[in-house]
Amino acid sequence: MNSKENYVHEFFRVLFANRQMVKRVFLLFALTALLLPLLLKQTFEINAEVIVQSKKLSQSDSNSSLSQESDKFVPPTLSDMETESNILRSPTLIRETITQLRDEGRYNIPPSLLNRFVLTPLREGVIHPLRERVINPLRSWVGLDVDPVRDNPLDALTEDAIKHLKVETLPGSNVVSVNYASPDPALGTLFVQRLLDNYLRNRQDLQSNELPETFYEQKKQHYQTRISDLEQRRLGMLEHIGSADPREEITFRLNAINTEEQALNQYGDRLLQGSQWLAYLKTSLATARSANLRDYAFPYTFTSGNNNEGVSFEDREVKLLGDQLTNQVLTYGNDLSVFQADSEQMLLQREQIGKTRQQFLKVVANRVQEREKDLAVIQGVIEQKTQRIAEYKTRVHQLQQTQSQSRQLDTEIEALHKAFFTYTQRYEESRGERQLNGDQSNARILSAPYEPTEPAFPKPGLIIPFGLLTGLLLAVALVYMREFFDRRFKHPAQLTQQLDLPVLLVLNDQTPTLANPYRRWSLPRLVHWVRN
Repeated sequence: MNSKENYVHEFFRVLFANRQMVKRVFLLFALTALLLPLLLKQTFEINAEVIVQSKKLSQSDSNSSLSQESDKFVPPTLSDMETESNILRSPTLIRETITQLRDEGRYNIPPSLLNRFVLTPLREGVIHPLRERVINPLRSWVGLDVDPVRDNPLDALTEDAIKHLKVETLPGSNVVSVNYASPDPALGTLFVQRLLDNYLRNRQDLQSNELPETFYEQKKQHYQTRISDLEQRRLGMLEHIGSADPREEITFRLNAINTEEQALNQYGDRLLQGSQWLAYLKTSLATARSANLRDYAFPYTFTSGNNNEGVSFEDREVKLLGDQLTNQVLTYGNDLSVFQADSEQMLLQREQIGKTRQQFLKVVANRVQEREKDLAVIQGVIEQKTQRIAEYKTRVHQLQQTQSQSRQLDTEIEALHKAFFTYTQRYEESRGERQLNGDQSNARILSAPYEPTEPAFPKPGLIIPFGLLTGLLLAVALVYMREFFDRRFKHPAQLTQQLDLPVLLVLNDQTPTLANPYRRWSLPRLVHWVRN
């Protein structure tokens, strides 16, 4: 082949020289392309999207303390989105979902071809012969342990689901895309829906300080019992001292003590004043009894009433007797200068003065006794008020001790009430459907899965054209490979080029081409066309 040769002519020469091979290879691939859509197992793609609105930061730790402060939410980062994707594609979550569906009798997807003959047991407790006789010995020979867990059909289903599940974060967004390929569109849609539900629930458990419902119920009952015990102790303590409100009674008792002390001070002043005047009266009475006839009656004016209140009343009887005695003494003194001392008139005046003096002294003595009785009464009142004040103080001290203990119980009861309220609230929230449905979570299902109507694989519109094109290209490639390794001479130019000899004569094959004897668009005609 020289440089002046037409390459297009050479291409078609080789192609038509091997047209039988080209037809056979092309028809083989064409038949394969036509049969593949019928033989390949259909798979349906179920798509869903989850949007992560924010990242939840808990403000309290359930293992240490309970706080009423609400949680904080911040925008998610790339690592947070990768964490969300890992949660969605985690084998544990997929295994849990498949287990739930199998327990409900709704998951009947068979394992893949490899898992069907290698991983799936024939029945419970019986391993597949291929795995028992080939796979397990090979694993032992290369030093790997035989994993009996892989002989569980649940593991095979889980591995199939992981292979057909595609979870990825959409670039530059906070949306996680979920794509699952399933031969059964209804069951695949159910699987994705249940997977998203379990994801929201497990995510709530992973990224919050929530604890199981039984924990909150036990805590709630525990705090309720402690609150009841403390309330009973507080009630028994108040019943023991006979008080409903120690604080209010302490205030009342302190006011009573203040009033009693003020009255006690007044009675003390009256007692001191009365004692001094009584001593003075007794001294004056003794002096008056030893006085002579011409001395004045008494150096004191009796008053009755409460002098401390500013009210004073004179003793009329004492005043009259005192005035009478004073007049008699004055008259006696004046008459003594006129009459003789032993005269009858003077004797009569002395007798009258003596009687009046005796009567006056008796009245004064009675008044002194009255003052003594009054002072005794005041002393009794003072002792009574002193005792009452002491009792009030004792009662106040008892109430203060009870108030201190009650304050401690109230503080503990208040703290228990807060903890009880928090655990009750958490318990009710954990029981509610909102938490189970993810309504309280910061992640939402952006696009719920729906049952597809057309399979995603195989697609005849793509397989047949690409299969035909691939068959044509492969046939051409095989023809040229055959031509490359074929060393026979195909045309006269090869003799001149390879042997350097002139070509004297070329004899062409004059055998006429036989027409296809079969009718058009029939199978024998196609077979005859392929063979020739």
